[in-house]
Amino acid sequence: MKLWDKGLSIDKKIEQFTVGNDREIDMHIAKFDVIASKAHAIMLEKIGILNAEELGQLLSGLQVLEAQIEAGTFVIDEQFEDVHSKIEFELTKSLGEVGKKIHTARSRNDQVLVACHLYYKEGLGLVKDKVKALFKTLLELAELHKDKVLPGYTHLQVAMPSSFGLWFSAYAEILIDDVYLLNAALKTVDQNPLGSAAGYGSSFPIDRELTTQEMGFETLKFNVVAAQMARGKNERTIAAALGSLSNTLSRFAMDVCVYMSQNFGFISFPDALTTGSSIMPHKKNPDVFELIRGKCNKIQALQTEMILITNNLPSGYHRDYQLLKEHMIAAFEELKAILDIFNYAIQRVIVNDIDLNDDKYKYLFTVDNINTLVVGGMSFREAYQQIGGQVQDGTYEPDMSKKHTHIGSMHHLCLDKIKKKFPL
Repeated sequence: MKLWDKGLSIDKKIEQFTVGNDREIDMHIAKFDVIASKAHAIMLEKIGILNAEELGQLLSGLQVLEAQIEAGTFVIDEQFEDVHSKIEFELTKSLGEVGKKIHTARSRNDQVLVACHLYYKEGLGLVKDKVKALFKTLLELAELHKDKVLPGYTHLQVAMPSSFGLWFSAYAEILIDDVYLLNAALKTVDQNPLGSAAGYGSSFPIDRELTTQEMGFETLKFNVVAAQMARGKNERTIAAALGSLSNTLSRFAMDVCVYMSQNFGFISFPDALTTGSSIMPHKKNPDVFELIRGKCNKIQALQTEMILITNNLPSGYHRDYQLLKEHMIAAFEELKAILDIFNYAIQRVIVNDIDLNDDKYKYLFTVDNINTLVVGGMSFREAYQQIGGQVQDGTYEPDMSKKHTHIGSMHHLCLDKIKKKFPL
């Protein structure tokens, strides 16, 4: 069944190519098509297209389908082009002619669009919830390990002392910037496009304010052409936000992989969280974080894909838009899983004691030594040159008494202030 079927046959090769894997992808938006159909039916009854009895029948029929979707028994068979045709078929099969009325005053275009808006809204909310859980974990780890020294690196060379408290809370605070972008993306999709039909509106006296309220949108896309133009633009905006978050997680995962290596040895994990080698019995590999890094880098490529699919398309609907759903939905599902496993694994991190007497950390406190001279009255330039000269001629000896002074100065991590910054 196809919503556009006029009784004409279509070449099987053409059908297979144009439908693609839409049936499988549409399972992710099935419940949202039901939600939108309920709102649409309520609106149709208000404007007199349906009577109260017909509305009751449609809502009951949609409730049955919603329960099937929730239970995992709803299937889009091969005879159907997409979820929209499947739902209308089931309503018609159970309700007769009443089921055929559900498509009045709407197009498959705005059906897909509103279902995607609702899916993106829920997806962004779930991602934000999972980011907040990771954010909370990182602040707890920062507080727990604030006294533990962590050598800081620049250019991958030993630079200055830092702390695990700073490391954990740095990633916590940078997640806030990612949430700002997620909120911006949420703002763009929290606009009801239903009623735009094929992109040029409906001649029926539809009530778009009512459907907006019924579906819980903040507002609606008032201009029906603008509603269709949002296809592609929504995806580009969301992909940018998901990409920003993925960048943060990828960099964090890279830190974990580096810090776990024997050359650093800053952290470790229980054996159950690592994998081994088929040939080297000593290996404890950070496969989880390597996969997080790779998966997050893949998600960062999504924005480019969305841009290239939709770039320079004129206004109105184009079948190219069908290609947006698959990888957008996959990115949401992947990122939710990544956030869950990241939060699960990082809670079990083991922070190791680091021997600052190791020769490779000899120059870790040069800046503190300079500052000591400055506090004693020497100019910074002269102090810098004096310590630099000692480093150059091999006479430098670190003043380890400054270790606790420096680390102590970093205890004021402003964790409460960072926590309050997290946008609701």
